[in-house]
Amino acid sequence: MTREDFDEYCRGLPHTTHVVQWGNASVWKVGGKVFTVGGWNDEKDAFCVSFKTSDTSFEILSEQPGCRPAPYLASRGMKWIQRTSEETLSDADLKAYLAESHRIVAAGLTKKLQRELGLMESKS
Repeated sequence: MTREDFDEYCRGLPHTTHVVQWGNASVWKVGGKVFTVGGWNDEKDAFCVSFKTSDTSFEILSEQPGCRPAPYLASRGMKWIQRTSEETLSDADLKAYLAESHRIVAAGLTKKLQRELGLMESKS
């Protein structure tokens, strides 16, 4: 997946915002909270993508080739994975994990913010 493909996909998810920070990383947020980061890996010339996961997905993906606990984030106890290559996750699979990361982060927003963003139906 190229950076352009990554940005295009993330742009299409509901109520996302984008900033470039942390050494030219492409950072995507929902409700002001980060759900994925795309950038270059210091160790090689590859575009790597980090994303939030469920506990189960974190345990499974941590052991797979081409995936690792996301630097900085996982070391702080957060369940984030970094895809470093397509060995385990194809681009289609990665997109599914990005959508799930978006859902997990959106679900953690306050109910008020979820309603304001249209992420849940408001009760009349």
